[in-house]
Amino acid sequence: MTLTETAETLLVDDANWWRQAAVYQIYPRSFADANGDGVGDLRGIISRVPYLQNLGIDAVWLSPFYPSALADGGYDVDDYRGVDPKIGTLEEFDEMVEALHCAGIRLIVDLVPNHSSDRHIWFQEALRSPKGSPARDRYIFRDGMGENGELPPSDWTSIFGGSTWTQVEDGQWYLHMFATEQPDFNWDNPEVREDFLTTLRFWSDRGVDGFRVDVAHGLAKKLEDVLPSKAEMAEIQKSGEPGAHPLWDRDEVHDIYSEWRRVFDEYTPPRIAVAEAWVARDRRPRYASADGLGQAFNFDLLQADFDAQQFRDIIRDNLDLAAASGSSTTWVFSNHDVVRHATRYGLLGTVEKADGTAIMSTPGKAKAWLLHGAPEDELDRDRGLRRARAATLLELGLPGSAYLYQGEELGLHEVGEIPDEARQDPAFFRNKGVEVGRDGCRVPLPWSSDGPSLGFGPGGTHLPQPSWYAEHSVAAEDRDPGSTLNMYRRALELRRELQAGETLEWVETGDPDILHFRRPNGWEVVTNFGNAEVPLPKERIVLASGPIDSTLPAETTVWIAP
Repeated sequence: MTLTETAETLLVDDANWWRQAAVYQIYPRSFADANGDGVGDLRGIISRVPYLQNLGIDAVWLSPFYPSALADGGYDVDDYRGVDPKIGTLEEFDEMVEALHCAGIRLIVDLVPNHSSDRHIWFQEALRSPKGSPARDRYIFRDGMGENGELPPSDWTSIFGGSTWTQVEDGQWYLHMFATEQPDFNWDNPEVREDFLTTLRFWSDRGVDGFRVDVAHGLAKKLEDVLPSKAEMAEIQKSGEPGAHPLWDRDEVHDIYSEWRRVFDEYTPPRIAVAEAWVARDRRPRYASADGLGQAFNFDLLQADFDAQQFRDIIRDNLDLAAASGSSTTWVFSNHDVVRHATRYGLLGTVEKADGTAIMSTPGKAKAWLLHGAPEDELDRDRGLRRARAATLLELGLPGSAYLYQGEELGLHEVGEIPDEARQDPAFFRNKGVEVGRDGCRVPLPWSSDGPSLGFGPGGTHLPQPSWYAEHSVAAEDRDPGSTLNMYRRALELRRELQAGETLEWVETGDPDILHFRRPNGWEVVTNFGNAEVPLPKERIVLASGPIDSTLPAETTVWIAP
């Protein structure tokens, strides 16, 4: 048996690997560039597999790598069964899968089923075809309002700003909930549904272990002849009636995922999927059910303040939700769409509680950062990183899957000061002067402490790296025993040794700023969310998020061995 066959045999043996996996998100254009064109590529990823193996992750989640005009960072897909030539080839994709599997790392790929690119062969056919044609029925085309159809079919606003409708040459309009270049599919069309089943099999046959489903709550839509206005939809949303919104989180979407589940179960082990579904908490379990996608993202900690009570409530609620679905929950602090959590936790600003006491307000300030830019005087970098390390060590001690975003293991902050002419995110261009977009978390990684691209590649970077990146490079942190990188490595190593069961028991501390829980095997995690040091609960500390002596410092987490 070859090395590849041996590794893949070991991977096949565990059908439940995903339940408590550490999954590392790679944004491929910003991870590593092997050919020197300034854009990350598959061969760059292959070259860094030893780094990923040494980090100790269980799986990679690969953001879109498909052919794309990059109107939305690759989430405008031209061909669902191809690889962007700027990123690589199908043969290199196969090499990457083999390299990851040989390292004991599984692969989850991003799937974007709500919409295609406007360059997709089907959409180009739709533009050439007449009204009412089968080609147009794969998408959502409507006649306009007004005397001559000159007005869009509704007053809806897209996620990226502007109308959700764009007019084509013959006068009809097509729906795009995101960018103009991202026309929404019509999921009532059997051909659309069948083609995506083909796509699921295509990548599964190439060794892909699972799928991250973009906008999983948006596929099914109920569009009557007379469309509701934006105000009427707001009232529907406000009513809270489950599944009533015409565009989001409709019950019919689960018929689609039941079909997908039958495809997943054709493989050994079954392929897995995780839903990106921004839905009410009580609606999340169905996406994560065993006859659906199997797992759903939980973004609650990502949106929380660095506050003990918020963390405790969120952890408790999401473990209950996971039990209701039969799945395991997911934990995430950063990804390609949000301000990095080291920065969120370091933003200055306060909000008053009902009792008049002041706490740090991170989500609101993070939104302001995203919308209005990033003045350095609003950021306490040291405190942000200290809190991020403490929060991450708590996260990695929880039952469930942990989804990590490239660069967070280096303690990277958001890159705030990017020149307008260098920006790429459509959110910036469609809301210019209002929103700076998401480029700040997508800047290429620093691998070395010098050189024109800090080791990213020999030909520069597609987004500019700040000077402070050098001190956070892989090379710099590798040499420092106390670095964030080495904390992640040790935490992921210990997590594999200590992980047991999918529950926890809260240990009461009598201090509202201290969270303390115990896993079934006796492993304990203690986090001090407060501003003052407190006595350590016991000895046998095996890992800490920061320096400790006889006490537990402010904004610090420790792991206690069983």
